[in-house]
Amino acid sequence: MLLEQNLITADMQKHSLTFWWLVECWVSVFNKLIRRYKYLEKGFEDEVKKLLLFLKGFSESERNKLAMLTGVLLANGTLNASILNSLYNENLVKEGVSAAFAVKLFKSWINEKDINAVAASLRKVSMDNRLMELFPANKQSVEHFTKYFTEAGLKELSEYVRNQQTIGARKELQKELQEQMSRGDPFKDIILYVKEEMKKNNIPEPIVIGIVWSSVMSTVEWNKKEELVAEQAIKHLKQYSPLLAAFTTQGQSELTLLLKIQEYCYDNIHFMKAFQKIVVLFYKAEVLSEEPILKWYKDAHVAKGKSVFLEQMKKFVEWLKNAEEESESEAEEGD
Repeated sequence: MLLEQNLITADMQKHSLTFWWLVECWVSVFNKLIRRYKYLEKGFEDEVKKLLLFLKGFSESERNKLAMLTGVLLANGTLNASILNSLYNENLVKEGVSAAFAVKLFKSWINEKDINAVAASLRKVSMDNRLMELFPANKQSVEHFTKYFTEAGLKELSEYVRNQQTIGARKELQKELQEQMSRGDPFKDIILYVKEEMKKNNIPEPIVIGIVWSSVMSTVEWNKKEELVAEQAIKHLKQYSPLLAAFTTQGQSELTLLLKIQEYCYDNIHFMKAFQKIVVLFYKAEVLSEEPILKWYKDAHVAKGKSVFLEQMKKFVEWLKNAEEESESEAEEGD
């Protein structure tokens, strides 16, 4: 029995090697022809698109072979990723043919290249956000896509789609936030909306505070005079401090905000002298607390404008340290 199983396995491996040898031969022929006769390139792509539209006419074995060959042709650039549009045919999607074909195709493609190269090719033809359309509308969710492709051995593709979905959700959140702010919506409504989006799309608070900060800073046309912009910034941020405070409930969120402020003040030259004033404002408004500020000052800052901003913060940090020591002394005396 064991001998029989070994013979079957060996035979399968032999057939697999033979098939891949044939694939390499076919690919070599296609490449040579297209390089020699450039006009064949468009015609070849059109024929492949037609083949993909009529996948139901092939047996499962033939579809698998075509999928693997197509993956190799995509990997070496003989085919453009736009051919995948054919897989979004309603009937193919509905009967599960598109998803099954895509599994074999992406395995072959990623095996020849890697997920980063595949992602780059998809982005070029604006298909990086369309992969969930391989499933019917009622199954177009990140959870379903991830489960299906992970179980098929394509965890890297699942993670890529999940990341794309998260990036899309963040962009949409920022866009909607800016619209709500420009309309002057009440903060309580904005906070409720953001918290719902955080929960729905699993966006962590440190990421959200960065989005909120960017949105707040983009709602104003800033004065070009350095001596006036600080005053304008303080007035604007004081108004929005309750909104920012709603998303700095964690130390990491506060530290993220500090880094965002540092980067913004460095990238916008007129804000260079406003950094300390913004931090002090947020401290008084309870957006930022002592510990994250001290951590930022000690070792969590970034290189951008480091020497300028550390010098600005020196006296305030000393005051924070003294206040902290006095509080500890009072607590000890109370004990």
